[in-house]
Amino acid sequence: MNKRNLLLGLVIATTFIGGFFSGVLFTTNNGQQDRSKTIKIKQQPSSAIKPKQKAIPKLNQETSKVLIGYVQDYRDPNVVDYSKLTHVIFSFAHPKVDGGILLNGDSALKNLRAVVIKAKKYNTKVMLAVGGWYNIQGGESYKYFKTAISIPASRTKLSNELAGIADREKLDGIDIDFEYPRTTVDAQNLTAFTKQLSGMLHSKGKELSMAVYSKINAATGTEMAAVKYEPSMFQLVDHVNIMAYDGQWDGKYDAANLSPYPFAEKIVNYWSHLFETHNLPKDKLVLGVPLYAQPENQAIKQASYGAIINQNPANAESDTVTMNGTIYHYNGEATMRKKTKLALDNGFGGMMMWEAGQDAKGSNSITETIAAALKDSASQYAVKAAK
Repeated sequence: MNKRNLLLGLVIATTFIGGFFSGVLFTTNNGQQDRSKTIKIKQQPSSAIKPKQKAIPKLNQETSKVLIGYVQDYRDPNVVDYSKLTHVIFSFAHPKVDGGILLNGDSALKNLRAVVIKAKKYNTKVMLAVGGWYNIQGGESYKYFKTAISIPASRTKLSNELAGIADREKLDGIDIDFEYPRTTVDAQNLTAFTKQLSGMLHSKGKELSMAVYSKINAATGTEMAAVKYEPSMFQLVDHVNIMAYDGQWDGKYDAANLSPYPFAEKIVNYWSHLFETHNLPKDKLVLGVPLYAQPENQAIKQASYGAIINQNPANAESDTVTMNGTIYHYNGEATMRKKTKLALDNGFGGMMMWEAGQDAKGSNSITETIAAALKDSASQYAVKAAK
């Protein structure tokens, strides 16, 4: 009886003790596995994830420079080199005083749709510019645009019209080209319009850009106070396309002031300082260049860069040429490369051309020249970042 009780007690004790140690062993091993996982999770960010998070966005920011080409509505869509452009801006939709918009007939709409089809093959974005210098209803666009955005009802209608056509025609965004806000009230109304349209487009994943006056007088090199913008407005857009040309009209007519390099330097310095002062990202800024030539004889029409190269490909190496009995001023390849470097050295987001349909074909294409300069800059940065 006592032996049986003793044996029974030993069996129970052995079972209990074995279970206890098994539990301890299981718990210990399981705890080690959990700690091992925790250690790995903590180690990954410091050895693998963090460096990539620091390097990749910076590299992308440097390499994703834009090359924007405006294209006029009557231009043959086939003449544009979409493969080199990040954005094509079809010009123009004309604002009405009541907030409606007009295109230049069925041909313009047909060309817009053709541009969209061709651009999509190269993942090039297509935007529609509203405004411009002349209005289809006669005279400057200023009075039509000014009235349309000065009244809440017509401002809302214009925003809705533009957002609507962007949807219907499968566009990637809208470009505002109000030439030019001339009063403080103009600037305030333009800001209100930009804010409203920005909200509509950005909520659908579309872009909003704005063409702006250079703000520098080509003849004097000083700021033009007659054109007014509210700097806070630029936070609402994706790109600010600086029209750094047409200086020939500043003061006494002078074709040489069309867009010389020193003029571009002053413009870049002005906009860089403005954006730095207001804590705005400078990569929104895009430096514009002309693809046309201005004649010293004002009675003669402008010439396209393509026409200058067709006369003699060697003209690509110069900024002046004699044709039609007068001297023309333009930007050749060397100047275009210098301007591209100027923009990138100052943190700009890329380059813009007015207008892509006036470019030359082949190796002397300015589109090709600027695209190559942007690519070279990106490659140089990638090498530096890898070191």
